[in-house]
Amino acid sequence: MGLTNSTRRKLSLLIITAILCTFLAFIFLLYTERITIISRFKLNCPKRNSADDRALESDSIDNPGDDILDFDPDECSVNHGEWMFNSSIKPLYTDRTCPYIDKQYSCIKNGRNDSYYLHWEWKPDDCMLPRFDPEVALRKLQGKRLMFVGDSLQRNQWISFICLVESVIPKDKKSMKRGRVHSVFKAKEYDATIEFYWAPFLVESNTDIPIKSDPKQRIIKVDSISQRAKNWLGADILVFNTYVWWMSGLKTKALWGEFENGEAGYEELETAVSYRIALRTWANWIDSTIDPSKTKVFFTTMSPSHQKNKEWGNVNGIRCFNETRPVTKKGHWGTGSNKEMMNVVASVMRRMKVPVTVLNVTQLSEYRIDAHTSIYGELQGKLLTDEQRADPLHFADCIHWCLPGVPDTWNQLLFAYL
Repeated sequence: MGLTNSTRRKLSLLIITAILCTFLAFIFLLYTERITIISRFKLNCPKRNSADDRALESDSIDNPGDDILDFDPDECSVNHGEWMFNSSIKPLYTDRTCPYIDKQYSCIKNGRNDSYYLHWEWKPDDCMLPRFDPEVALRKLQGKRLMFVGDSLQRNQWISFICLVESVIPKDKKSMKRGRVHSVFKAKEYDATIEFYWAPFLVESNTDIPIKSDPKQRIIKVDSISQRAKNWLGADILVFNTYVWWMSGLKTKALWGEFENGEAGYEELETAVSYRIALRTWANWIDSTIDPSKTKVFFTTMSPSHQKNKEWGNVNGIRCFNETRPVTKKGHWGTGSNKEMMNVVASVMRRMKVPVTVLNVTQLSEYRIDAHTSIYGELQGKLLTDEQRADPLHFADCIHWCLPGVPDTWNQLLFAYL
């Protein structure tokens, strides 16, 4: 007996419904799996907003324009990361193209024949640093005074900053005036200055000018800063440092008051104690004098020295001499960086009223045993002789840095914060 027309129609409808439901279920499963995959992928992607994504579609990440990469210091710990080798990196300058580099930092020009140290990039673990863009940096400095204040390592950073920007300024639109204490580079087209003020202890001492090479003769006026600090007034951006001159290995001769009664009456203090007193003097001046709505204040942490090659496992080495690679061990920390002194900086900053941005360069610089001037620098204003170069144990400079080099990364951080 055959099926009626009504029954056949009902059966066809059931089959079509079953097929449709199966198809929809299949589509749903595909969609769900796709969402899951996408979600997993996004967890591993760097944080960028939609504007970043649109910008990156039309521009290479290697050449970011103004604010293409959104750097958030609250979400980025720049001292945690690693140095990545990139042979395609070309420094923005060389020690031959930048006319302002002191001989002390001109390693290639002074005979260093390897350039491997020029091709390392600092990569923080949880963010991306914007590349230094000289035109953007100069626009940020339009009509402003940027002043670096501190010791020869701060001068290292100052010269680095000038060399990073000077190539985009026409020759007749820039000038340099050097002084024993205060030096000024002018970018006339931008009505901007990039200045350096020599103050190795920040507070006053008997060894600023002329320099006393024997640490035993140095006396620091730990409570006096006004004679130096009056020259910092009017700067829009102040970048301070002080560390290496404190680390002579001796107790500090600290004096209260002025030198009007001679140098008698000083007191010998442990270095960390006198360092704390001096930083409090500096902090009190900042809090009582600086208007944070007009002036930004930065403090560059200690730059490490690399004197003991056994600390990074090179038992047959001689200090930093002939090192050609960074240390790869995560968290490497040598005796050239004093944690007690770093804790003093942190404790003083916490008590300040005026906000101070800390440029934490210590850990990233700790890895760079390869980037010091070593035997390719100066001693008391003169290049090392062949005899001195043959004796790196006594003459290698494992404190200062070649330029181009590590201070360019310090300024990359400063650029990001600006």
